[in-house]
Amino acid sequence: MRVLQVASEAAPFAKTGGLADVAGSLPAALERIGCSCTLVMPAYRQVFESGVAIEPAGVAFDVPVGQRHLRAEIFRSTLPGSNVPVYFVGNEACFDRPTLYGGAHDYHDNAERFILFSRAVMELAGRLEQPFDILHGHDWQAGLIPAYRQLLYAEHPAFARSATIQTIHNMAYQGTFWHWDMLLTGIDWKYFNWRQMECHGQLNFLKTGLVFADAITTVSPTYAGEIQSAPGGCGLEGVVASRTDVLTGIVNGIDTSGWNPQTDPLIPRHYSEADIAAGKDAAKIALAARLGHAAPDPRPLVSFVGRLAEQKGVDLLAEMISRVAGDGRAHFVILGTGDPGHEEALRRLAASFPGTVDVVIGFRELLAHLIQAASDIVLMPSRFEPCGLSQLYAFRYGAIPVVRATGGLVDTVVDTTPATLAAGTASGFVFRDFDSRGLEHALGRALDAHADVATWQQLVTSVMQQDWSWDASARKYLELYEQILSRPPAPPPELAE
Repeated sequence: MRVLQVASEAAPFAKTGGLADVAGSLPAALERIGCSCTLVMPAYRQVFESGVAIEPAGVAFDVPVGQRHLRAEIFRSTLPGSNVPVYFVGNEACFDRPTLYGGAHDYHDNAERFILFSRAVMELAGRLEQPFDILHGHDWQAGLIPAYRQLLYAEHPAFARSATIQTIHNMAYQGTFWHWDMLLTGIDWKYFNWRQMECHGQLNFLKTGLVFADAITTVSPTYAGEIQSAPGGCGLEGVVASRTDVLTGIVNGIDTSGWNPQTDPLIPRHYSEADIAAGKDAAKIALAARLGHAAPDPRPLVSFVGRLAEQKGVDLLAEMISRVAGDGRAHFVILGTGDPGHEEALRRLAASFPGTVDVVIGFRELLAHLIQAASDIVLMPSRFEPCGLSQLYAFRYGAIPVVRATGGLVDTVVDTTPATLAAGTASGFVFRDFDSRGLEHALGRALDAHADVATWQQLVTSVMQQDWSWDASARKYLELYEQILSRPPAPPPELAE
């Protein structure tokens, strides 16, 4: 089976978030179980600065974008640690920029940029030697791919037997643009209607993908349910609910080669569940030095690593820490960057509790790994969380997550109760309502458990033995691909009357 993965970012070439981790790991995992994968992404400036060898593919062609034809120059590489070929769609005017999508505000021409990208993907796929069975697009940036397959390339011999998948990584990001940008797509204006490509008077790339794709996936089973109603669907809940027959939730995996305490080059001492105490002690010593402390804090280390955004529950985090930091039960470390208001609030919090609360604004890969290795408890008080990766990294490094019951956190973290401890399934501490008192109570339960040596050892040993690798997730994707190809081809969605 041949699968084309289409993503707007992929590690290690260019990254802004979790999508890059998925796109950089899933193709290699599929390859390991016998699926032939190819990855396509834009040739951003960051791609050429990534340190990975990139070379011209010797292929270039013009792509129609509205009344203009834009040049697409193709580059190629290989996904590190695999044989997966990677192609990059280059156009200096569109992709040679400081950031992928824009800074404080999106680039004004993002519609044009990703129309060019999507049309170029179809043109490139049609030029490669062998056709693809599956065209698998990720998030709104690839949302036009299913529509192009059905409406503009249906008669192309390279796509005669291909099927399309649209994966939703976060419903909050939909790619909504001025209605006149519809003219740039090359798709007939008649498809700009409420059943297909229009949403509240705007062109919506994600809706387009959801309507025209042969199958839809999202990154956890619980999130697949949440996006079928408000507020989880972010205005597209009706579209998703109408396509539940082709909707599947598959939990993301993690890169267990990069996130592995037994081999991680970014931590001072390797460890497994057999010698975790020594490994965490070494990590705490190294972390204390980096934070400017003379010695590690003997209290349990409670951490948060992630975007400082409303979605991540940073406001709850700050409220809760301001109340409990004075009780002396824990040492808090926060690493992240994001909303300036959240950044300033956390800086003030650290200044109010020196020695108890450490805040590092920014993101450093070494520090992220070191914090995971040193942590006893990891906080994820998310407002919504399609999948979440921090809790899976925590498991790997023997840290216990405290999470809100939402999205992928529900599917990966089992609340610790007498019953789940007895069954050996407990893996964290869960609170339901989105408020800081709920977070505080869950953290209190975690700290009580930490004080019970036998209970904590059972939790840590259990979570470190779980398999959240991409290999497990890839098998589910392969099963889905096989199911899709066994179905009869679906006709294009009907036009609105």
